[in-house]
Amino acid sequence: MDKPVCFIDTGSDGKLRVQQSALQILQQIQQPVVVVAVVGLYRTGKSYLMNRLAGKQSGFALGSTIESKTKGIWMWCVSHPTKEGTTLVLLDTEGLGDVDKCIKVKSSDEDADDSSEFVKFFPSFIWAVRDFTLELKTDGKDATEDEYLEFALKLKHGTTRIVMEYNFPRECIQKFFPSRKCFTFPFPTAPENMSCLESLNSADISSEFLKVTDHFCQFVFHDSCVKRLKDGHTVTGRVLGHLAKTYVDTISSGAVPCLENAVIAMATIENEAAVKEGLQVYQSGMEKLKNSFPLELKDVSSEHQHLSSTATQAFMKRSFRDIDWKYLKSLEVGNIIKLFDGYLSQNEQASKKRCEEILSSLSAPMMEKLKQGFYTKPGGYDLFCKDLEDIGKKYNSQANKEVKAEEVLEEFLKQKSVDSNAILQADKKPTEKEKKIKKEKEKAALLEQEIKARDEKQRQLEEKMEAERQSNEERMRQMKEKMDEEMKLQREEAERAMDSKLREQADLQEKGFKEKADRMSQEIEEFKRRTNIKNLIVHFCADQTKHGLSLFWTKLYKINEKSVLFPS
Repeated sequence: MDKPVCFIDTGSDGKLRVQQSALQILQQIQQPVVVVAVVGLYRTGKSYLMNRLAGKQSGFALGSTIESKTKGIWMWCVSHPTKEGTTLVLLDTEGLGDVDKCIKVKSSDEDADDSSEFVKFFPSFIWAVRDFTLELKTDGKDATEDEYLEFALKLKHGTTRIVMEYNFPRECIQKFFPSRKCFTFPFPTAPENMSCLESLNSADISSEFLKVTDHFCQFVFHDSCVKRLKDGHTVTGRVLGHLAKTYVDTISSGAVPCLENAVIAMATIENEAAVKEGLQVYQSGMEKLKNSFPLELKDVSSEHQHLSSTATQAFMKRSFRDIDWKYLKSLEVGNIIKLFDGYLSQNEQASKKRCEEILSSLSAPMMEKLKQGFYTKPGGYDLFCKDLEDIGKKYNSQANKEVKAEEVLEEFLKQKSVDSNAILQADKKPTEKEKKIKKEKEKAALLEQEIKARDEKQRQLEEKMEAERQSNEERMRQMKEKMDEEMKLQREEAERAMDSKLREQADLQEKGFKEKADRMSQEIEEFKRRTNIKNLIVHFCADQTKHGLSLFWTKLYKINEKSVLFPS
């Protein structure tokens, strides 16, 4: 994008809406995104900082009067300057006031406070303090910018309304944001130049201000992580667009946005799209192979296994929260296996056609002899059998790798047995006893070919089953890999949250907030319990055997010894 676009604004009906043009831009971004959003009062320099993050002097509108220039939320997507293959999404907001509703994590227990979950997936918090002229000191001692932030977040003792109102935003920042950073910006330029900040030369801007701005940008570039959903799923531009639409629609309806509902809705959209994407990978590859039909079964099976694995990889890359692997099963069992059967059938039809063409060409001279009555003479039966045998040898040489070779030859020999029987009956050379022997010999040859055809069909069935077994093994390997990766992300998410809570508890204890520290201790224990149950359920989903079920209930009982829990 060469300039920002409006992402979310207010319609004529007073309700929030997502701009379709912005959604279309996000839909095209398949890369992971790092999202940087700036909030604060109007005319505080938010847009200037966002322009610098975009690597531009101008872009987001700067407000130099009392009127806010940024209405709604504006978006600017640029290539990330330090993270290859990643898009930096900058969101500039208009000046915001207080809000009555926050956001919920879970859809159940409407009145329950699940804000303790926020720390698991909330972003880093950066406090940019403009026009800073004070000395960096706390309690009379020199302090760093980050220490100044923590000092500013220090809680007051007491339970009066004024104290509680003072503490509330500070508690939220401490509780919800695991990573906090502060930057103090001096005056950028002389007051008379503030209205044209974006057009000023570097020489007209304070060198100290530029230094802090550069430090700020480098920190954002290097320390801001790729956006992830709850449970660690990477967010792409496409996913970000869907989430924004879900949240805005919910807010416009008067409801409270729920992260769990949004993720479930997003998972459905992405998993359905992942099935289509995987199917497209498989189908396009098999369509190319189809141009080479007929092929040996091993060649078709080998390509099927390769494409099935590639399709599963494409699916895994996009899918998330595929409970019980419902969508993966839909891809493999409901689509790929059916398509494979269809391609096998098409290959068989092509093979049958080629085999019939070979036999038609090889038997043409014999058919001409039949028309001319060449075999209607003494000894004609032996001549016919000799020609038939020669055709069989040449056919086996030319069609020995065709999947329908034996079956087509069997059908051909059955058809020619009618001619051979007529020729044998008319042949005056052999005696009746000799004719009977020759007839039995012909029947034995037909039976032998029938057995060959049946054995070949069985061999092909076993080869197909082996291909499916190998495909299933590869699928299981990828499923385990996906599950291990998701478990790793969840553990990291939980560890970050636990570290943050432990630091907060220690800080409360140190500063004399014993009651709050005790509540935090209870919250930590409950957090541990929930995390253990969640990990247990994930392991159970991977091992739904009788032993796995027994182990699941045993461990669940131990986790919940001190509480009553009746899972459905």
